[in-house]
Amino acid sequence: MRILADENIPLLDEFFAEFGEIERMPGRAFDRDSVARADVLLVRSVTQVNRALLEGSKVRFVGTCTIGTDHLDLDYFAEQHIGWASAPGCNARGVVDYVLGSLLSLAEVRGADLAQRTYGVVGAGQVGGRLVDVLRGLGWQVLVCDPPRQAAEGGDYVSLEEIIQRCDVISLHTPLIASTRHLLNAERLAQMQPGTWLINASRGAVVDNVALRELLQQRHDLEAVLDVWEGEPQVDVDLAELCLIATPHIAGYSLDGKLRGTAQIYQAFCQHFNLPPRVQLDDLLPPYWLTEFGLDATAAVPVALGALCRAIYDPRRDDADFRRSLTGNAAERKSAFDALRKHYPARREIDGLHVKLSGEAPELAQVVRALGGTLV
Repeated sequence: MRILADENIPLLDEFFAEFGEIERMPGRAFDRDSVARADVLLVRSVTQVNRALLEGSKVRFVGTCTIGTDHLDLDYFAEQHIGWASAPGCNARGVVDYVLGSLLSLAEVRGADLAQRTYGVVGAGQVGGRLVDVLRGLGWQVLVCDPPRQAAEGGDYVSLEEIIQRCDVISLHTPLIASTRHLLNAERLAQMQPGTWLINASRGAVVDNVALRELLQQRHDLEAVLDVWEGEPQVDVDLAELCLIATPHIAGYSLDGKLRGTAQIYQAFCQHFNLPPRVQLDDLLPPYWLTEFGLDATAAVPVALGALCRAIYDPRRDDADFRRSLTGNAAERKSAFDALRKHYPARREIDGLHVKLSGEAPELAQVVRALGGTLV
């Protein structure tokens, strides 16, 4: 069996070497010639896997080590009886950590109390649902918009219009499908309340980037955090300069999330080919570098929240790296975008943190539990 894999997928040998020859290449370089040699494709979101790429090949299985599937032509897969799998939820915690770090930076710049904001989460799937749990666990007011889930389950959901009218923080976590392309268009963006913070860590085209740039140029009361961009790896430099935090599609790039994604595709691969899975992710995870974090009961809740989150991850570092890359011509910027992703430093997740709390402090304990940390 020949396996063609994106070179940025970790643990390829550990999970797949026993099944045959692995060929690695950049995800954007996949073409008909390289795919013609393969029985299996292992990709990430940068590779468009469609009829044009696959027609005439012998590919029998496509695995994407990502949550989203907008880069896969699932109708063609069904037509050709090609098996496929994605990795739902694999990097959800990493995105939650990114949003938390961004909120801390927004609060500092604007002098705001995070506990007094009203949060609107658009999309309550693996990522959005976990973010809602964390924010509500912190005791913050959260409204949720997810029309498909509302139609299927009922429950306490609100419309996008209500999110825009009532919330001063809007965080987007929807897949990119026809109905969500430019979900926040010029008209809806213009309706955002004074002082609104907009965070997009889903897909770039969920927001009309041109309309957002024009709005931010006019309304200095608004703040934006963008991890995803229309046309990436090409980025609207002027829009990036207007964002408080701008990053190269790395919100979910925690080490745990990337390894989890490979493990999920391995399990699906084994199931598809009726093979017994022999490798367990727990045997491959590196040790957690921060073994314990101590808090005294006298710590103020906002201080403790910031310290806990930033001890693990601070998106300002990624913002600084990204801004340094926004120079040169378009080709150089595109290359730099991919290089930042390829050479992204190892980053762990907050819910792996063990916290020692000295003294009785129920409010601090609530913060630790809400973040997913473990009290020891």
